[in-house]
Amino acid sequence: MIYGNKLRLTSSGDSKHTPAPLTGSTGHWSCAGLSSDPASTNPEPGMSAQPQPWRSDASVQPLSPFEQLREARDILQQEGQAVLDLGRRLDATFCAAVDCVVNCQGTVIVTGMGKAGHIGRKLAATLSSTGTRAQWLHPAEAVHGDLGAVSADDLLLALSHSGETEELLRIVPLARHLGARVVSITAKATSSLGRLSDVVLAMGHCHEAGQLGLAPTTSTTVMLALGDALALVVSRSKGFTRQQFALFHPAGALGQKLRCVGEIMRQGDQLRIAASSATVREVFVNMRSTGRRTGAVMLVDEEGRLSGLFTDSDLVKLLESRRDDRIDGPISEVMTRSPRTTWPEAPLGDAIDLLSEFRISEVPVIDREGRPIGLIDITDVIGLMPEEKVE
Repeated sequence: MIYGNKLRLTSSGDSKHTPAPLTGSTGHWSCAGLSSDPASTNPEPGMSAQPQPWRSDASVQPLSPFEQLREARDILQQEGQAVLDLGRRLDATFCAAVDCVVNCQGTVIVTGMGKAGHIGRKLAATLSSTGTRAQWLHPAEAVHGDLGAVSADDLLLALSHSGETEELLRIVPLARHLGARVVSITAKATSSLGRLSDVVLAMGHCHEAGQLGLAPTTSTTVMLALGDALALVVSRSKGFTRQQFALFHPAGALGQKLRCVGEIMRQGDQLRIAASSATVREVFVNMRSTGRRTGAVMLVDEEGRLSGLFTDSDLVKLLESRRDDRIDGPISEVMTRSPRTTWPEAPLGDAIDLLSEFRISEVPVIDREGRPIGLIDITDVIGLMPEEKVE
């Protein structure tokens, strides 16, 4: 049964129970008088009702929308400023940390407890996707056997704002005993963790955001930004390419954008290609294509090189402007000369950028001799376009 905020399991035959239960019970266990209202429960004799920590104080006045926005902006400004301040303080120690990661012959093993641990998980994922073999190691699990994942070729990357996290201080000496080097991200190089490390990336003390200033906020933001900087500078130092990134990230919209244009482009019988010397009428009367119809005709010179582009929209503009006479003239006079083009080996994201930046609907794909071999149509990549272009 319940007295005050405490739950006691009692039976009707329990002689030690003196207060009468709030509801009857006959020979079996009961939870009597359960209520969500603290005022409706009776405290156990000699005890006062305890406050429930998950309940807000009724005297606290809710913030107005203006106050909510003001506080949110203050928090963002505080965290952003802390990142900028750290950027100005970076020195040769950062370069030493980069060298440690670049020269690591094994795996970068990232570890940390609590909120720093969550940042560590993300950092391990960022390293892995940008060309550095990395894995996450939970400090508590490490001392129960998972430390066997560490070898002399590995690098331990330890995260702790205070630098005094007990679980980390237990595993760092063990990792060093196994031959691994240690790089730490912590507030001060003079902390216990800093003194155990080969290289210390000192963040400096961070004042946490919010009215209470207790929850890890500014410190984790700075830690995340510093970890990202380390991972991306290492990636560039290794010469990591977009093609390699695409290999590690084949799924999702990002993976699609990193595919080659040649994998997506329309080609063969799906293309409309004509001589630039023909008339507009001849081009459209004689044009035949199978499959999905493209919205543009690619025009070529006598050597088969791309010389211009004429779209369905261009034809509509001729008719709307009452320039019907141009239909029986050379299409070269009304085509778009030297249109934007791309290569089959280029990332699809580059072609999407062309469509968006120049507000066009088709991008011809040419070979090294300038001959059209494909076409990217906006309808093929509409789901990957920036929202402003789609609108």
